[in-house]
Amino acid sequence: MKKRYIDLMEKALSAYSRAHIERYFNDVKRDGLTEHGFPRLTSNIGILISHGRRIDLLSLFLEMMDFCCTQIPRVKAANDFSVREILNCIEAVEHAKILDAARVDAWKREIASIEPYSCYTKIAGDEDEVIFNWALFTAVSEYRRNVAGLADTAGVIDIQLATQLKHLDENGMYRDGTHHAPVVYDHVPRGLFAILLRLGYQGKYRERIDDTIQKAALLSLKMQSVTGELPFGGRSNQFLHNEPWLALIFEYEATRYKKTGDLALAGRFKAAAARAVDVTEYWLSKSPIYHIKNRYPTKSKFGCEEYAYFDKYMITAASFLHEAYLTCDETIAATELDVTTPVAWQTSEYFHAVYLRAGGYSAQIDTAADPHYDASGVGRVHRAGAPSAICMSVPCPGGKPNYVLETPTPRALSFCAGVKTGDEWCFATGTDTIYEVVALSQDDGRAGSELCCRFADGKNVKSAITVSENGVLAEVFGNGEIAFSLPAFAFDGETNTEIVAGAHTLEIHYGGWVCRYETDGEITDLGFTAENRNGRYRAFAATGKNVLRVQIRILPATL
Repeated sequence: MKKRYIDLMEKALSAYSRAHIERYFNDVKRDGLTEHGFPRLTSNIGILISHGRRIDLLSLFLEMMDFCCTQIPRVKAANDFSVREILNCIEAVEHAKILDAARVDAWKREIASIEPYSCYTKIAGDEDEVIFNWALFTAVSEYRRNVAGLADTAGVIDIQLATQLKHLDENGMYRDGTHHAPVVYDHVPRGLFAILLRLGYQGKYRERIDDTIQKAALLSLKMQSVTGELPFGGRSNQFLHNEPWLALIFEYEATRYKKTGDLALAGRFKAAAARAVDVTEYWLSKSPIYHIKNRYPTKSKFGCEEYAYFDKYMITAASFLHEAYLTCDETIAATELDVTTPVAWQTSEYFHAVYLRAGGYSAQIDTAADPHYDASGVGRVHRAGAPSAICMSVPCPGGKPNYVLETPTPRALSFCAGVKTGDEWCFATGTDTIYEVVALSQDDGRAGSELCCRFADGKNVKSAITVSENGVLAEVFGNGEIAFSLPAFAFDGETNTEIVAGAHTLEIHYGGWVCRYETDGEITDLGFTAENRNGRYRAFAATGKNVLRVQIRILPATL
């Protein structure tokens, strides 16, 4: 696994040509250091050189590293992120003994000169300050300086940690800012806590941090898709850096359980880490390499928030792979990852999600989606081994999405119940519909959730979602005309799928697989398209009266 992590770091870096790196460096020299993308790129080049890779970039790296180490103590440029990564690089090249000691010592002196309250963009002055995960990046960067013998700022670190521990829910998941807590911004702080403990933090919050991340990591095993993916939900989702960070969390937990002697659970976490890395490897095998899970040209920024541009987020995958590398214990044997045992689990209200898994399929339901990123309903259906987007990985947002789409008039779309209002179908995708999770079940090879949807016009519709080896079964119960929406994946930015609609079946052919919807109602073309971070969908629905059934299966095209 360690070699695999370094191989994939090199693959991620290969997305930047030398000319691209030089152009980026020229821009930074002209404008000054303004954010952490450039130090992150610099750090990863140095780390790869220390492993005998990309020696062709050595002279350029030295100039880049001199620039970063000189600038970071003098300008606020998201150094909260950068200091940890620059020190990882310094440690790697020093250990490899590939540079003159005087050069490395000069870098260390610059990093030692940092004054925390002048250097970091987000740093709490007292424990009562409301501040989010940047302060945790700051805490880890400062602890990294302490470990390197370049600072003695334990008090500053503990102030930052005190502010961060206030953002945890009852499951140990990190609530970032609002009721709509993004899933990436839950996992990233938990990974930072793990890095802190791996580095040896023994401060007054150690025990609480340790208990928190242990509890939440067990839940991440339930949340991980059968394809290995991080859950959907909120900002910074569907980028290639998502799964490397998940791998970091799982690698840390594998080492935890090895120490306690629970080799079976250690092996499960090790297998989950490998499955996450499989996702990254799949996307890095594409040509050209993009930093998000679609095939739209990078310049289009399709699926990206304003801050999530290529130069910053492409190299982030390599950076996070390196943290997983540093955490990895290769003596732990991975066991076969269990994707068949039924799991039905519901998060706290801050994440408003239900996770179902059984028989090699998984589904994720959002009961109160942030409309700027997602839509309520079943927003993910995956089958192990199949292309994750063939059915749906993340819902399509409506209204005013906070990331770039092609359409000027986005439409919300997920798998969800619908009712007829006049001549129009109304689906339970938005904030005007209230979801109640009535029951969860997991037995007999099945995992299920019973939902009640209250529509704005006063109509109530019940639905039961059941996951098993036969796929995902949706049963809808209402009075009069009812429907269940069916997203049909149409275009990934490069390839058009083949969509075949019949009276009672709908098929999507893509990547050697078929997603097949079968219903005892009628297949209706809703006549609009919708988009998410992965691409474009056509909207269909199964329609009927009072009771409606839809079976979703994902099958190899040869069957």
